[in-house]
Amino acid sequence: MKKIQSSILVVDDQDEVLLAAKLILKRSFEQVFTLNDPKKILNFISEHQIEVLLLDMNFRVGYEDGKEGIYRFQEVQEHFPHVKIILMTSYAQIERAVEGIKLGAIDYMMKPWDNEKLLENVKQAVQQFRRAQRNPKEVKSSFYEGVSEKIKETFRMAKRVAITDANVLVLGENGTGKYVLAEYIHQQSERKNGPFVHVDLGSLHENLFESELFGYAKGAFTDAKQDKPGRFEAANGGTIFLDEIGNVPLHLQTKLLQVIQSKKSIRLGEAKLRDLDVRIITATNKNLSKAVEQQEFREDLFYRINTISLEIPALRERPEDLEGMIHYFLTEYAEKYQTQVPSLEPFLLEKLQQYNWPGNIRELQNRIERAVIMTDQEPIGLNALGISDSMLIQLENKDSTLSNLEKTKIEQTLNKFQGNISRTAEELGLTRQALYRKLEKYQIQTK
Repeated sequence: MKKIQSSILVVDDQDEVLLAAKLILKRSFEQVFTLNDPKKILNFISEHQIEVLLLDMNFRVGYEDGKEGIYRFQEVQEHFPHVKIILMTSYAQIERAVEGIKLGAIDYMMKPWDNEKLLENVKQAVQQFRRAQRNPKEVKSSFYEGVSEKIKETFRMAKRVAITDANVLVLGENGTGKYVLAEYIHQQSERKNGPFVHVDLGSLHENLFESELFGYAKGAFTDAKQDKPGRFEAANGGTIFLDEIGNVPLHLQTKLLQVIQSKKSIRLGEAKLRDLDVRIITATNKNLSKAVEQQEFREDLFYRINTISLEIPALRERPEDLEGMIHYFLTEYAEKYQTQVPSLEPFLLEKLQQYNWPGNIRELQNRIERAVIMTDQEPIGLNALGISDSMLIQLENKDSTLSNLEKTKIEQTLNKFQGNISRTAEELGLTRQALYRKLEKYQIQTK
């Protein structure tokens, strides 16, 4: 039997597990590597162009909670997002393994595993890797780009900005695709071969803020057993994406400003300044102009990150993109769960265009996945998506009321500033681009 030309890496701290996995996988794959030290994963992947990683969830005796496995998994995702990862776990860590699936792992295997199941899972992972190589990131970005003029204009601006090294602030509600747009800018830039490092500042605990972003030296604090570079250093030569920057507490914003401004960082426990060669993209769902007025966000930091701002419209503002997204997710999840692509009930699309989509694209994605899992070759309707007719009516009325209020507020502010677009946008906490869209939406004439 001809072997598949692919590079597989198995990481586990038990040599007998590594040996067994290698013996099984060598039947079908040309290159199978093993590693018993998780600290060496990143270098190994880089040197051997690994396509699929089988990663154990626990590496230290007495620590059976799977946390280290999740940490190593996210580390690989951050530096090598193209690598397909299968988690290996015992019964006790299934919950943690499921968490890994939600974060992007393609599957998990129970130990001891079934040999044929192991081979089949790795073959599927290789197929997914190959498909992704044939259809690189442009596929995902073009799907998010859609056909509506609003989102196409955002991506056109993003492409123009990408060739510069200007700081970019991405604005938009939760679930609109701010991460995708940031990654698109990175992929269109001259830094595309460098790392793309994503930091969710909203979930970063205050006590870990400096050590996580700027790194630390051995002995800097009790658990600092070795030197560790921060996320800014990890992004050298590439892009760092600081998500949810509006959630950073005021007293920590000064430290962030210093690094963004000087492009130098200092690890905790050191005095040495380290030069940074990074492109900085930030994002938030908050109105930072208003936060500055209320002294909740530093004005100097706001202007430093806001060289260029790009706003992603909410899904309810681009209903013409809904059909393409639905079919995209139906195809994706049908493939993932190995089922036929379900059909849609008549008039479902028209009904969904009446829904407000408060969770935006992320909500749509989750509802489609749920429907694909739950449906049994029946056409998908509102019930399968977890949406009722009453939700459509309530949201339609609510949206109409809010639209009237918004239109009135814009007209009043325009009159106040005698039609001055810049001053009106600033007063309303909008970008000029966003204000122009709303003027068009409500058919408001300017002087």
